[in-house]
Order: sequence, then C-alpha cells, then structure tokens
Amino acid sequence: MMGKDIFYEPIGNAVHIVLYKPEIPYNTGNIIRLCANVGAELHLIHPLGFQLTEAKLRRAALDYSDLTVVTEHENLEDYRKMYPDRVFYATSARARRYYSEIEFGTNDSYLFGPESSGIPPTVLDTIPTERHLLIPMKPGNRSLNIANVVSIIAYEAWRQNSFYDAGPPRTVPRIEN
Repeated sequence: MMGKDIFYEPIGNAVHIVLYKPEIPYNTGNIIRLCANVGAELHLIHPLGFQLTEAKLRRAALDYSDLTVVTEHENLEDYRKMYPDRVFYATSARARRYYSEIEFGTNDSYLFGPESSGIPPTVLDTIPTERHLLIPMKPGNRSLNIANVVSIIAYEAWRQNSFYDAGPPRTVPRIEN
C-alpha cells in the first residue's frame, strides 16, 4: 500500500524526513519517535530492509507511532510526484556547506540514505549542490548514526522555524538524593 499513510492523518505543513531505502528497524523506530516530537512527517522509500510490523521497530518507536505520519513510497520518484513543490536537501560527507549555514523552511524535505552506503550519487545529483548538507565531525571519523544525523537536521530546521507548535517547557520534579 504505497503512498498511503500508515499512521493517522497529516499534521499540516510539516517538514518531511525522507529515508531512502532504510535498512535498520531500530534506527527507523527512533526516527519515528523523533518525528513525533518535532512535528515532522516521515516518508519511507522502498525497498525497506525490514517489515514495518517488526518488533524491533515497534520497540524503538515506543508508543509514538500514532503521533506522527509515516508514509511508504514505492520509489523516490513517486514521492516527488506526490509532493512536487517540496524543497529537497540531502546530507552528504562530500557536501561543502554546513547544515547550520542553510536557511530552512516549512516546505522542506530532508533526504537521508541507507545506513550502509548513504545516498547514491545518482540520487544526490538530482539535488542542487547548494542544498547538500554537511555535518562536521572530527578528522578520521567515518560517520554518525542516521538517527543522530536526522535529529541534528530536524532540530535545526525546527529551531529556525521558532520551534513552531512546541509545547510549553515541562516542569520535572527534582529528585533529591
């Protein structure tokens, strides 16, 4: 059932997190939880390396699956046809602009590649190089976990949009030792 929301209805003009051929259910589960917390929609581009019914995915997502929109798409072109006016960004180790230098909007789609290989060059080449995002790391390090990368980009985009629709600061009881 492609192009169909599997968890509830859209939440408005939200940013879109687009996972291209995700492989690891725990990562996707964590990203579902993240999307619920920042008000983003999650779009999964097939093939997936797991079933959405897997216990590992459900365990990582906790009970947040009903708080966000998760939509499956047969391929990236189907996603683009469904959302032709979206502004695409992509993370890449070969990018030359830090993510913090970009001015994000509410009509953005952030594309992330498979955990084992990243976004293929043929897909990355469809996005203008000025919208390739670099997350800096110390020299000699290879990569960050995809859930961490998505968190960095999602929270920066949300921050730049004044944390639109965020709840008030929570009061947490202080635990005395």
